[in-house]
Amino acid sequence: MKEELDQCLEVLKQGGLILYPTDTIWGIGCDATNEEAVAKIYALKKRSDAKSLISIVSTDAMLQRFVVEIPEIAWDIIDLSDKPTTMIYPKARNIARNAVAEDGSIGIRLIRNGFAHQLAHRFNKAIISTSANISNEPSPALFTEISEEIKSGVDYVVDPQFDSGTHSSSSILKIGLKGEIAVIRK
Repeated sequence: MKEELDQCLEVLKQGGLILYPTDTIWGIGCDATNEEAVAKIYALKKRSDAKSLISIVSTDAMLQRFVVEIPEIAWDIIDLSDKPTTMIYPKARNIARNAVAEDGSIGIRLIRNGFAHQLAHRFNKAIISTSANISNEPSPALFTEISEEIKSGVDYVVDPQFDSGTHSSSSILKIGLKGEIAVIRK
């Protein structure tokens, strides 16, 4: 696994794109603080940059570096959730502008184990984690379902043997400044 992580880290540091297994489905990733790298993802996915992107982090402290204020209810959900859950927080910071929604919010998932956790931990910053598909096409659950266009459009593809995800998308909850919750995806 170390060699795969080292390869990914090198690509991320250079502003490149990776195709990697997350705790859910396969994702296209880049340095979430690098606007040029984020723009490459929008181009590869043929996705409007009016739509924001999800990022992953590996620790509570890392999450706090990218979100202005985390309501207490969000910590409770993170601790109690029995499946991968992406939270949309009201105010992002230290993230590429083109990865943030027009209202300033950001979707971030805290990952506690697996390849993506190790990668985010070693990179020590948020990593974009968007589904490995062209916009408006089905999200591939398995590596074998990812199109050649996506595979050839990234700078590095992680060996599929490191896939230990759930093969289904995460839940998405939107958290308000006062702790109100809206379910975006179950």
